[in-house]
Amino acid sequence: MDSMTITQRPVAQTSGAHHSPRRESDESRTAREFEAVFLTQAVEQMMSNVDIGSFGGGDAEKTWRGFLARAVADEIAAQGRTGIAQSVGVAMSAYGTAKG
Repeated sequence: MDSMTITQRPVAQTSGAHHSPRRESDESRTAREFEAVFLTQAVEQMMSNVDIGSFGGGDAEKTWRGFLARAVADEIAAQGRTGIAQSVGVAMSAYGTAKG
């Protein structure tokens, strides 16, 4: 049996830790949440087409896939590399400026 090496990341490198210590604005938080929800839908769609092998299916697997999809989406969103939250944030700011 091959041995596996598990490298634990320091707490400062875990998701969400890259944000500045200042309080996140409501617009930024809402935009990031939108990005996570959008990415959850995309990840769920991708996972629905993947054969997961020896898992037996059923209701428990469907529930597990939903939680896994959200966790993967949250990690992708936390990296801030897709640009979705930034685009939504800019649109929200522009709307607020035009409206107010």
